[in-house]
Amino acid sequence: MADIVKPEVRSRMMSRIRGRNTKPEISLRKALHRRGLRYRLNVRNLPGSPDIVFPKWKTVLFVHGCYWHRHPGCPKTTTPSSNAEFWADKFEQNVERDKRNVDDLLSSGWRVGIVWECVIGHDPTESLLDKIEVFLHGDDGRPQEFE
Repeated sequence: MADIVKPEVRSRMMSRIRGRNTKPEISLRKALHRRGLRYRLNVRNLPGSPDIVFPKWKTVLFVHGCYWHRHPGCPKTTTPSSNAEFWADKFEQNVERDKRNVDDLLSSGWRVGIVWECVIGHDPTESLLDKIEVFLHGDDGRPQEFE
């Protein structure tokens, strides 16, 4: 399918996509805060500058957008048909960087959780918040994906 907007319009649209304070992030943060959980945001001296950091539990959460971080099997994980090679490389680099950041955090003794944007939706469910809270208080060192 051909792009329905001109390249300069697409470029302007894509340049406005932000990596911090996205709607899913803010929604999840507010819900976690209501539960009494306190955290730091985007700690720059940690690999990947995690979205939500719980120093008390040495645990981080990344809130991944399905499109940019390539959530397997998610309908939001589409690929533009124009300039396909560029996008394939871009997405591959994103996934590789994510893996590298998770590995670096794990080797530094941090616990890592990944929450996908489609799971959060407009408002995180109590079930998702319960799972995150169990993860925070647990001792499993493996990365956890919340799907």
